[in-house]
Amino acid sequence: MPKKVEQCFECGQMVDKNALGLNKKLLGENVSKFFCLSCLAENLGVSVEDLIAKIEEFKREGCKLFS
Repeated sequence: MPKKVEQCFECGQMVDKNALGLNKKLLGENVSKFFCLSCLAENLGVSVEDLIAKIEEFKREGCKLFS
């Protein structure tokens, strides 16, 4: 069965697996509307670089959302 592909709720861009994991980590496991990194950064008032750094931090910590 193919993986479900998510699109950004705001801009329609495809959301990659790291962005999906970050949406779940920051917005809650049961989030139903996903954002690409650019739109997520804009909504949270941070830079895309900040979000990428958080993804790397969560990976180093062994978070299962970023395997």
